[in-house]
Amino acid sequence: MEENQNKNAFLTPILVAVALAVGVWVGTMFVPQGTIGAGDPIAENSNKFNTILELIEDKYVDSVDHEMLIESSIEGMIKKLDPHSAYIPPADLGLVNEQLQGNFGGVGIRFLIHDDTLTTTHVIPGSPSERAGMLPGDRIVEIDDTTFTGWDIGNEDVQDYLKGEAGTNVKVKVYRKGDFKTLNITRGSIPISSIDAAVMLTDKVGFIKLNGFTYNSAEEFHTAAVKLKEKGMTKLVFDLRNNGGGFLNTAIDIADEFLESGKLIVYTEGRKNPKQEYYSTSKGILEETEVVILINSLSASASEIVAGAIQDNDRGLIMGRRSFGKGLVQDQSEFTDGSALRLTISRYYTPTGRSIQKPYGEDVDYENDYYARYESGELMNEDSIKYDENLKYTTKGGRTVYGGGGIYPDDFVPNDTVGASYYLSSLYYKSAFNHYAIKVLDTKRSSFTDFAKFKKGFRITPTIFEDFIAYAGTLGIEEDPIDIVTSRATIKNRLKAEIARHVWQENGYYSIYLQDDLDVQEALSWFRSGEKLMSLR
Repeated sequence: MEENQNKNAFLTPILVAVALAVGVWVGTMFVPQGTIGAGDPIAENSNKFNTILELIEDKYVDSVDHEMLIESSIEGMIKKLDPHSAYIPPADLGLVNEQLQGNFGGVGIRFLIHDDTLTTTHVIPGSPSERAGMLPGDRIVEIDDTTFTGWDIGNEDVQDYLKGEAGTNVKVKVYRKGDFKTLNITRGSIPISSIDAAVMLTDKVGFIKLNGFTYNSAEEFHTAAVKLKEKGMTKLVFDLRNNGGGFLNTAIDIADEFLESGKLIVYTEGRKNPKQEYYSTSKGILEETEVVILINSLSASASEIVAGAIQDNDRGLIMGRRSFGKGLVQDQSEFTDGSALRLTISRYYTPTGRSIQKPYGEDVDYENDYYARYESGELMNEDSIKYDENLKYTTKGGRTVYGGGGIYPDDFVPNDTVGASYYLSSLYYKSAFNHYAIKVLDTKRSSFTDFAKFKKGFRITPTIFEDFIAYAGTLGIEEDPIDIVTSRATIKNRLKAEIARHVWQENGYYSIYLQDDLDVQEALSWFRSGEKLMSLR
């Protein structure tokens, strides 16, 4: 099983619904080998299960769906093990593996259903759509002669038509500035980047936000870091907030970028899997770069491995709120019917020996842990955090760290509620910022060509602000004068950031948004002070 641990182990994130979006793909087809001996409890219970199915078929009052019974029985059995072992039905496995592998077959656009019309918001550089001549702002009115206007279009409807195997063709008719154009697009392999943003915050401080640990993430992270170093980066804010995890090996490779050779990154151990230690190599390009890692309650699994390795090796500062607390490793076996089983095979431990897996079991409301943290005040007050003194560990540098329920930050930053209001939440829920950005760019896109000029000079004037509030009303968002005053600065920031996203994609968005991000601003303050960070080196 050493090979399984080294190449096939993975770390799924938080809830099963989320776990089906991230994790690790093993790629083995499972075919039962050999026979089970007589008297074996597995054989006896298998016979019992088959007998029950036969009795249902012979005697049950109504007709039954045998496949449904078997699938639900498997799911029920797996749920009895732990929160992260999971059965993945055939219908879901393709999407799971697609997201983990970091690519899919498609045309390479991002879209929004705007005014009942499918609107292109971004065209991926080098994608089939760009080669065919599609532009941001194009309205897609037909796909393969099927009309995509004037009816209740859903995202799944669009994906069903645009996604497909690389090399297949799709015909798209778009409306652009009064004219209709037909584009013949040959689908290709479209990358799913795990880097949301890689930008410079100051002349010396870089920022990288990673959204998952996929097959390509380590290479993507390395490339982003190289580019930022070329721009003068000597300090890095590494954002792992809301990152639910992924490949174990990817976490190891990314942690290795920060650590000098020979440092323990993580080790795994299970009942059938002997202890396996993973050490850093000499290949890291960020060994001399000061780092602050941002985490929150949705930073899980592989994110916690990286944060734990940095913290336990006294290599950088962990900032934010306590992470999720997922310390189990799964192995995935795929079956001939297209389904798969993710089975927990070991636990992982940080370099000091911490298991950060939070409690689970019959009497634990595992999936609602976030709400328990909210109710206890932990998200807002450091004094409300409960440490288990029986799980206290000490790093070589003398720092006290704790196990048993996530990575505890070195520097606690309360959940940012500045500008929060019901009205602001409604704007997000209705995608008001996104829709209004399209409205603005329909007439002004050509004037936005220089990001530095936009960042410095473009302002959300009172006229633009009031027009946005009025536009939000057309989306069914009722004005609330008190909430609008409360959220005014946040609304202006998000609106400018969203316009930037539509022109300069995620780097443009985050360059504006992060000016208003409490965690990032706290990280910049730490870098400016320098005292504690240097003491960790």
